[in-house]
Amino acid sequence: MMTNEELSLKTKQSLAQVLKNTMEHKKLSKITISELCAVCRINRKTFYYHFEDIYSLLKWTLEQEAVEVVKNFDLLVNTEEALRFVMAYADENKHIINCAFDSMGYEEIKRFFYNDLFSVIYGAIEQVEDELQITVDSQFKNFLAAFYTEASAGLLIEWVKNRMTQDKETILQSLLSIYKISIPAILREKRIFN
Repeated sequence: MMTNEELSLKTKQSLAQVLKNTMEHKKLSKITISELCAVCRINRKTFYYHFEDIYSLLKWTLEQEAVEVVKNFDLLVNTEEALRFVMAYADENKHIINCAFDSMGYEEIKRFFYNDLFSVIYGAIEQVEDELQITVDSQFKNFLAAFYTEASAGLLIEWVKNRMTQDKETILQSLLSIYKISIPAILREKRIFN
């Protein structure tokens, strides 16, 4: 027998999956709570127990997707594998990202990618710091990771939204080249001398 918490999570996951499936062929603004409830075989009251509206369901769905993305890669793997995974996820789920972009805007979608990318980039910065056997102020490392994360998230969103002329592999290799060349140079410049 399922606990209330397990049942609640199952209901939310079911609604999220139906929303994702529906967004493949319908704009978010055209999706109704009634149609989601009908497919899930729940009543509207149950929907409103879990979510305020469709936008809160979409937001929860994106947050759960972000958790799954992180679970699927170890942050200690190399940066290329992690970025490749995030880009593959974005490519496979472009319909969700585009629907969310249209309804929630750029900032909300950027926030979805931000934490995952920040962790990957911060890990890369610390790895370079270790390889160079230097110490860099932690505030500066946070600043640098935030800088690269903003740029990377922006490029990723732009690529998904507008299907830039470059393919996924070209963008990935360009990002990796920028990281590989600039991060060591910047860290050498900002190292703390004891």
